[in-house]
Amino acid sequence: MKLKYILSLAIASTSFTMLSCGGGDNNGTKEVNVNPVVTSHELSDAQMLNPINYSDAGAGYILSNIFYSLLEIDFETLELVPVVAESRPEIEETEDGGMLITYKIRPEAKWDNGEQITAKDVEFALKVIKNPKVDNLNNKPYFEFIEDMKFYEDDPLKFTFVCKDVYILAEVQSGDIDLMPRHIYDPKGLMDEFTIKQLAENAPELATNPKIVEFATDFNSEKYQRDPKFIQGCGPYLLKEWQTGQKLIITKKENWWGDQLKGKGMHFEVYPPEIIYQTINDQTTAKEALIAGKVDVMRGIKPQDFQYLPKSDKFVKNFVAHTPPQMAYTYLGLNVRKPMFSDKRTRQALAHLVDVDKIIEVVVLGYGEKAIGPIHPAKTKQYNNNITPYPYDVEKAKALLAEAGWKDSNNDGVLDNVINGQKVNFEFNYLYNQGNDSRKAVGLLLQEEARKVGITVNVLSQDWSIFLESTKQHDFDMYYGAWISTPIPTDHKQIYHTASYNGGSNYTGFGNDQTDALIDSIRITLDDDKRAVLNHRFQEILHDECSYIFLYYPKEKIAIHKRFSNAETSPMRPGYRVSGFSTQQASAVN
Repeated sequence: MKLKYILSLAIASTSFTMLSCGGGDNNGTKEVNVNPVVTSHELSDAQMLNPINYSDAGAGYILSNIFYSLLEIDFETLELVPVVAESRPEIEETEDGGMLITYKIRPEAKWDNGEQITAKDVEFALKVIKNPKVDNLNNKPYFEFIEDMKFYEDDPLKFTFVCKDVYILAEVQSGDIDLMPRHIYDPKGLMDEFTIKQLAENAPELATNPKIVEFATDFNSEKYQRDPKFIQGCGPYLLKEWQTGQKLIITKKENWWGDQLKGKGMHFEVYPPEIIYQTINDQTTAKEALIAGKVDVMRGIKPQDFQYLPKSDKFVKNFVAHTPPQMAYTYLGLNVRKPMFSDKRTRQALAHLVDVDKIIEVVVLGYGEKAIGPIHPAKTKQYNNNITPYPYDVEKAKALLAEAGWKDSNNDGVLDNVINGQKVNFEFNYLYNQGNDSRKAVGLLLQEEARKVGITVNVLSQDWSIFLESTKQHDFDMYYGAWISTPIPTDHKQIYHTASYNGGSNYTGFGNDQTDALIDSIRITLDDDKRAVLNHRFQEILHDECSYIFLYYPKEKIAIHKRFSNAETSPMRPGYRVSGFSTQQASAVN
């Protein structure tokens, strides 16, 4: 992504070319867009469709069609582009070390009732984010830098974010506020009397304010998560139907304001009258549904199935297979605040028992590149090339375990240690989400390797929603996870800062004063070279502490039906943009 203050990233990707409606004449025929319904496979159901509270990626993909923000990322160029905003903002650094970020909203941008979207609507969305009782602790750290808003009496579409600090994601995050109609989300006007400045400076005191509490209690409730009447944004789609665990349907608005802006960017090239998100938890069943034509697009296909698909004549006839690179990384997370894993030598020993090369070769069949940390290699300057992944080395693992005090004191074949005055056997649970065969296979490989040195690993699965809750509540020993990245500068606070342990995404409990200080410095260092030095040091510490055993940067495995003439892929998750799919059908000219 190319931003005003940050490095432009070069990433290998396929083009994502959007076709407009209609078309030119060709030998007595013309191209007519038939706007087919698209059925997209989902491995698990969305948890909720609240644009502020959600935390799972599947919900995010759906919400991106219902809610639009000031700026979005273009799938083809990987650059920020204006959507609800008229253009990218003007950014000015202030003498006191802050920033002023000025936007203007497109005059075409309207709510479904025909009312103009204004600066006050942006203010409302930011108020919701900053409301101390709204359940969005994962999201709040990204907006801490905004301390106030300035409005213009002569222009209700213009506003300025007043920022207390510089921030590497200032433009990205200021533009990434999902806009919500106040008349739907705050019909009583409970948030009207509060300013951004008050919410930024006095959040703890306001947490007991009756209006703050009443608004948040209602906003966090079921109706704003699942009821179509209360899930409305300024994007092109509305929630039509949601059968939990089966399918979710969104339908295209008849009079959407963005339709008049076709040709102004991919986010205004929206075609399918309906998009059906079909939930099929079992990957084998999903593959069969794909081949049978019951599903139009599928991602995250099992490697074995993906290699099998070209052998199916029916698949080859109807589908195209894609393998775009993913801006993501996979890992094993260790709960470092559990006494068993408090010694980093123990954690490093486990890293030496994880045969990543074998995982890439046997489990994902080559669809991945060995990972060393959370920064993707495509971010060439920030990525630390000097870090060597932990090699598979059983003898090294044994030596580290012995140094950490693990031994087989009673010759029963299981290592034990005295922790907090009590003798404990080295036995722990490996947790993964149900239905993910690759993650299960990794657990079984680790189980076998651990057995060789006297460690018992129990491989356990949980339903997706339960799995997410277990990780959030730190109720695990080790879990298999993945984080989605984007081509923007990396802000480590949400995942790795100790302030994010309760309510954020620091599930493993990683961090100390030194790493917190590094993260805080990275967030405010705009100079690419200086930030690279800090990022390299952070990656070194993260590698040494080994609360995460990094596995690989994956390649996506996608199948898309051939009838969609413009369906290309992208490194941006989920790897395609369903709302842009269209079919061109030739018809005779009368």
